[in-house]
Amino acid sequence: MTISTKETTSIKLDREIKAKAKEIFKELGITMGEAVNIFLNQVALHKGLPFEVKIPNEETKKAIQEAREGINMESISIEDMIAERKSSQSA
Repeated sequence: MTISTKETTSIKLDREIKAKAKEIFKELGITMGEAVNIFLNQVALHKGLPFEVKIPNEETKKAIQEAREGINMESISIEDMIAERKSSQSA
C-alpha cells in the first residue's frame, strides 16, 4: 500500500464556473480538492486529457457562430428526430 502525500497548490479559476462546479461537487458529496484529484488521476490514467479536445473546423465554427446568433435554428421534437433517424437507417 502506498501512502499518498498531499500538496497545497494555487491556481486561478473563473469565479462563476468555480461556484457552479462547487455546487455540483456538493451534490456529489465531494470537495473541490477531491474533484481535482479525480481529474488528475484520470489524466495520469489516460496519459492525456480524459476527454477529446479539438479545434473546430471552419464549418463547425460557422455553425457555432450561427447558433449563438440564432441563425438557421429550427425546433424539432424528439419524436421527429427518432422518426428521421429510423427512416435514414432503413434507406
